[in-house]
Amino acid sequence: MRILLAEDDAMLGDGLRAGLRQAGFQVDWVRDGLAAEREIASGVYAAAVLDLGLPLKDGMDVLKALRQRRIDTPILVLTARDAVPDRVMGLDTGADDYVVKPVDLIELSARLRSLVRRSLGQFQDSLRCGDVELYPAARRVTCRTDEVALSTREYDLLHALLRSAGRVLSREQLEQQMYSWGHEVESNTIEVHIHHLRRKLGAELIRTVRGVGYTVQREPPTT
Repeated sequence: MRILLAEDDAMLGDGLRAGLRQAGFQVDWVRDGLAAEREIASGVYAAAVLDLGLPLKDGMDVLKALRQRRIDTPILVLTARDAVPDRVMGLDTGADDYVVKPVDLIELSARLRSLVRRSLGQFQDSLRCGDVELYPAARRVTCRTDEVALSTREYDLLHALLRSAGRVLSREQLEQQMYSWGHEVESNTIEVHIHHLRRKLGAELIRTVRGVGYTVQREPPTT
């Protein structure tokens, strides 16, 4: 899952990026408000962590501008501004969550996963398609209740497809969700990972839409 971190403090930003990467997120890091607004508006991020005290453009102004443009990327405000009026203003301006520094990285990771689930209309702590079930908090995948060992990229690809179950994602869209800045991606990388997932989880799980991309079936709601 690819997220944007907007934080101008070098030490804190480095620690947050490292901790979130360890939790399984692909993290791009910017250090000013103009860059944060531009990157969040690009639409490639599942969520963003936004500091308010950013140079060039204050985080609250970034948040306001994005919501006025109807950019609906989930945004978690992470700030030292702990007064109740600041919290109220942040939430009323369009923040999906408001967290005061310092924050435990395990809690921050859980909050981000929750934001993404809600933004996709998913309220369970796992994603399922047929016999395959993925548990984002534990980064575990099971098939017919048996745990299946996946590489980091195989897991990330499966997670991206299950989050968008019922939609067709192109190779470019999958790459955008799986890789942060600075990663070289070979032209056949996605196809190779798809092949491995089909071998491990069943050929019928991922469907190829010729000339468009890949999709998995949306799990029908339980009654």
